Amino acid sequence: MNKQSISKLNLFLIGLKNRFEENLDIFKGITVIYKAGLKNFKGIGTYDSGKIKFNFNGKTESLSIDELVDKLCSNAVSYDSVTLTYSERGTDILIEADNKNVKMKNIDIKEEENDNDSINETSTLLNRNYLIKVGKADKLLKEIGIMSKEGKIKNDKIRKYNQIDHYVELFDEMLNKLPKNQTLNILDCGCGKSYLSFVLNYYLREVKKMRCHFIGLDYKESVIETSQKIAENLGYRNMEFHAVDIKNYTPKHKINIVMSLHACDTATDMALALGIKLSSDAIVALPCCHRELLSQYSYEPFKTILKHGIFKARMADILTDGMRSLLLEAKGYDVSVVEYISPLETPKNLMIRAVKIKEENEDAMSEYFSLMSSLNVFPALYNYINEWE
Repeated sequence: MNKQSISKLNLFLIGLKNRFEENLDIFKGITVIYKAGLKNFKGIGTYDSGKIKFNFNGKTESLSIDELVDKLCSNAVSYDSVTLTYSERGTDILIEADNKNVKMKNIDIKEEENDNDSINETSTLLNRNYLIKVGKADKLLKEIGIMSKEGKIKNDKIRKYNQIDHYVELFDEMLNKLPKNQTLNILDCGCGKSYLSFVLNYYLREVKKMRCHFIGLDYKESVIETSQKIAENLGYRNMEFHAVDIKNYTPKHKINIVMSLHACDTATDMALALGIKLSSDAIVALPCCHRELLSQYSYEPFKTILKHGIFKARMADILTDGMRSLLLEAKGYDVSVVEYISPLETPKNLMIRAVKIKEENEDAMSEYFSLMSSLNVFPALYNYINEWE
């Protein structure tokens, strides 16, 4: 290749160098094909702890991105043309260079061809257009146990697949209210095996093309180790996991979203309190069992009704999530409460979504205090907020 083309190639590669440094956690690899006459000479680069392990002509080297750019350009002198594919999660960048021209373009990753009928089958499971699509998210779905090795949604996982996808749909509705053009830092409290974090990571990064970073917290070291292994298998380097009590966790960066999935009883309150403490832009919680207020509350006008245990238990569920929502409003959040799945699947089917819109809401705080007095309760969420402030 001539000097003019190599000089232009070098400019494009410098752009990729900057991209690599800014988006290190989503880099997948580099494939380069040099052509001389009718012969092709292929080189492959893979991620190697901040460097790139590059194999070419039978030799493998671990190179910095600067060293790789120099090598790619110096190699080009000996060939007629070069085609380079720079791969990130969800996007490929193609550079084609010869003695006449050097071109670069972005290529969105297309859905993989699937020889079986699983795509059509799953697209009609609930007569909906899935956001986490079979054919495109297969690697993810297999890794979290939703899909079989043959590429079909497992029969006993169809319900879970539907739940996960609907969660993403409801989460997506909230995204337009969050900060733009910055990395979203998402904190998963009581993450367990982090399946929802993995799915959201895929959706935000590879479908929405948004920069994101996930932090999973759980006091069980075994589930943290499992989460770390799944992240490694998927190549999701924009995730970190810590075995720690959330009360003792201090983030290194601004947290944009705090999420909690089916944290039992007052563990949900801990997650909500942490989100409030961190002034996170949004909080998403799927509460689980409600035991705390059941033994506390009383309301004289309903005395003859609440003597029936089942009525008192169901009212406790409503009061618990209702007072959580009201306290979030008092702390400046715009709150919506929706059913994220059918109550036929589980009665614990509420999603609380809260987006920060102002500092405090004095009227909501006054109403909250009034309810505390009327019901003779001292909710855990209120207690945690005051303990942690």
